[in-house]
Amino acid sequence: MVEVTGAGTVAFAGYAAVFDVVDRAGDVMRRGAFAGAGVVPLLWQHRGVAVGLLASVREDARGLRVEGVVSDVELARLVRSGAVAGLSVGYRATSVRQGVRRELLSVELAEVSLVAVPMQALARVEVVDIVA
Repeated sequence: MVEVTGAGTVAFAGYAAVFDVVDRAGDVMRRGAFAGAGVVPLLWQHRGVAVGLLASVREDARGLRVEGVVSDVELARLVRSGAVAGLSVGYRATSVRQGVRRELLSVELAEVSLVAVPMQALARVEVVDIVA
């Protein structure tokens, strides 16, 4: 977990995307889609200015795992209480396979957002730590 101090901040970890799961738009993110992705801005609902920072963005066997800190005091309160637990990715598709579903094979990651309702139901904040 990332170490950042400041009143009202909260550290979190979770999955911004889960592989091989159909999202609300009918798309499926495949393993390797985020290969080479680095740290990107952390936004609220895919808009505005950064609401914190991401310390780690990496693929594992399950999906795109992220760790970061929410520094916006009100949003941190909502994440800490569990009222906001969705994560989502903003991306540009660079390789797609179209079949019954659109399979995203490679994407250029632009940002990760905390969201009220994630496009992919399993994209969630899973760990929350209050930062002193």
